[in-house]
Amino acid sequence: MPLDLPLSGPGQPGSDVTAGQDGGAIVRRTVLPGGVRVLTESMPGLRSATVGAWVGVGSRDERDGHHGSTHFLEHLLFKGTSRRSAMDIAEAFDAVGGEANAATGKEHTCYYARVLDADVPMAMDVIADMITSARLDPDELEIERGVILEELAMNDDDPSDVVHEQFSEAVLGAHPLGRPIGGTPGTIKAVPRDAVWAHYREHYGPTSLVVTAAGGIDHDALCGQVSQALAAGGWELPADGVPGGRRDLVADASAAAGVPTAGTELIVHRTTEQANVIIGGTGLTATDERRFTLSVLSAVLGGGMSSRLFQEIREKRGLAYSVYCFASGHADTGIFGLYAGCTPAKVDEVLDLLSQEWERLASDGITAAELQRSIGQLSGGLVLGLEDTGSRMSRLGKAELVHGELLSQGESLERIRAVTVAEVQELAAELAARPRSIVKVGPFGA
Repeated sequence: MPLDLPLSGPGQPGSDVTAGQDGGAIVRRTVLPGGVRVLTESMPGLRSATVGAWVGVGSRDERDGHHGSTHFLEHLLFKGTSRRSAMDIAEAFDAVGGEANAATGKEHTCYYARVLDADVPMAMDVIADMITSARLDPDELEIERGVILEELAMNDDDPSDVVHEQFSEAVLGAHPLGRPIGGTPGTIKAVPRDAVWAHYREHYGPTSLVVTAAGGIDHDALCGQVSQALAAGGWELPADGVPGGRRDLVADASAAAGVPTAGTELIVHRTTEQANVIIGGTGLTATDERRFTLSVLSAVLGGGMSSRLFQEIREKRGLAYSVYCFASGHADTGIFGLYAGCTPAKVDEVLDLLSQEWERLASDGITAAELQRSIGQLSGGLVLGLEDTGSRMSRLGKAELVHGELLSQGESLERIRAVTVAEVQELAAELAARPRSIVKVGPFGA
């Protein structure tokens, strides 16, 4: 049975849930005073560990006037606290051969580090210091404003990044998930320090914090380190504090109201030798039980060298080097798309082929051989993808913040193997019937 991750009852402070995992690993979940959640996966024989501090806030949570603040904070938390300078933070990890970084998403932010097991206390202390006591120095903020603008410019120079960003906006429209995660040059230039500070104070607190770690980890020791570090950072940790709710539990029914009800076509001019195109629409939410069916569908349609898109567009016709399909799910909606990079003169032909293969799968379904091949592909990818501590740390965070359950490898494999030919065709037909958008990036127009 999957490990259930409750938010009430057993989720009260002081609760502890334990479950065995594949290979002798042990997963434990404890709710600390203040509502802080700590999840660990102890992996026998490992001398390294990855620790992460997740805050359940992403770019979709930014209010008007705060757009870009989430990405700003990802940068600024490394720029110093009341106890440490930016150099102190960098030196702490460099001195032990560790790595530290952060990632901003549309629904959460994670600050993480990979270190030797003996250095986990240091890593936890530094990350907790950053989370609780960031100074957001005005001078550093202005310096980092320039850094972020350079980052956005770099992404804007990559047409494959542009087409995916624009596709998300085309499909989701005015919905907060349609906004770029990193903000835009306009929002980054405009957001004042006071807005970033207000965003930080509003969203960074014990009820929204999830600490996850995987590798050579002592769960009880880590819980003590987390409590001590957060208290040192000045956070109040009341004994009766409870964790904040998951999005799927607290989002209201009209949360997806901003998603357009009709498809659109968007052309973005870039002076490139190759055009980048995507066709698609809305997909499944992150907690939809059919997400395993969607994985099989994606594998058959555009998930590898044997997929239909790869064989038809690249192997048989030589029209593209890169062609695939993709999906991402969020609390209240998702996206599903088919991508190709091709010569600008061949864009219409490639788009027709993308649509035809999608429609053929929706109308005729897949074969038993395709089903078995995709299950094998996904099964191998699942196991190989969890061979490092970073992937396992991330899996814990997403299980807590998104799915509400943690599946072992065996349980995940069972759900993949349970997918049927009929379920794949039914889902393909449903997705194909939804409003469809097209985005083209290349030397089109002036």
